[in-house]
Formats: sequence, structure tokens, C-alpha cells
Amino acid sequence: MTAPRIRELRESDYPSLIAQVDDWWGRPVAHMLPRLFLRHFHSTSLAAVTDRGVVAGFLVGIVSPSEPGEAHTHFIAVAPDHRGSGLGGVLYGRFFELAGKRGCRTVTAVVSPGNTRSQRFHLATGFEAIPLPSAGPPEGESTADTDGLPVWKDWDGPGEDRIRFSYAL
Repeated sequence: MTAPRIRELRESDYPSLIAQVDDWWGRPVAHMLPRLFLRHFHSTSLAAVTDRGVVAGFLVGIVSPSEPGEAHTHFIAVAPDHRGSGLGGVLYGRFFELAGKRGCRTVTAVVSPGNTRSQRFHLATGFEAIPLPSAGPPEGESTADTDGLPVWKDWDGPGEDRIRFSYAL
């Protein structure tokens, strides 16, 4: 099998991605990938396509219009039969290049506390967990997941805790 080629993600990729992303992740996540990301951020998003034209992985990335020098990865996924091939790292490497060329110095990502596979992947890719502010969360609230990573309570809304990661370009 030849290595997938990397190209810009297209809005036309949306139907096939949304049909399989829940299976790729092993849980419902399609609601986190509205079509607007592929429509409005395709120039900073990537698809890994096999020689048969099938998307084997993708990364939805944004160069922040509000935080100068910062890019953010909203979503990264690799098809189960391509995991362990280094494809996720290739997607991130290309996104780091793209973000750097657009003047970014940092790439951020967020991961759910229960998604230990993604946490390990981000750490192995070179991301660092962003520490909680020195004031910390209100007393009695958890500040770390089972691996000791800082958990930002309600980061994405009530009950939507996240671990925040940063990668220095």
C-alpha cells in the first residue's frame, strides 16, 4: 500500500467523512464536525487520500483571526486501518508547516479527559498540556484526569471539560 497523499480538505469530502467518523472514533462525534468547517476553513484543513481516492485521515485546522500567531486543530481523525502508520503525525507535520507559513508560532488543540488515546497521541507528537491558571478551579473540583493532565472545567460549555494542548512552532 502506498502512503496516502496529502491535499486540501474539500467541502465535497463532507458526506463521506460524516458517514464514517463516528465509527473511526468509536463514539458519537459527528456533531462536532459541522459542514461549515469544510466550507470556511478548507484552505487550512488537510485530507490524506489513498491511491484509490479514499480519505484515510483528515485534519480540520484554523489559523485564528482573533489570536495573532495562533492556529488551532479542531479535529483530527485517522481511519482504523491506517492507525499506527504515522499518518496522524504526517497530517500534523503538514499543518505545522502551513500554520508557520501563515505567521503562527503556536498550534493548540483540546481533548476530552476520557480520550486517553488522543491525549497520548498529542503528547507523543510534541504537544504539551496547558497548565491551569495559578488560581486553579473552585475548591472541590477535579483539576487532573487519571494521567495527571490538567482538566479545564466546562471549557466547551457546562459539563464539557477539556484538556488543552499547545505546540510551539
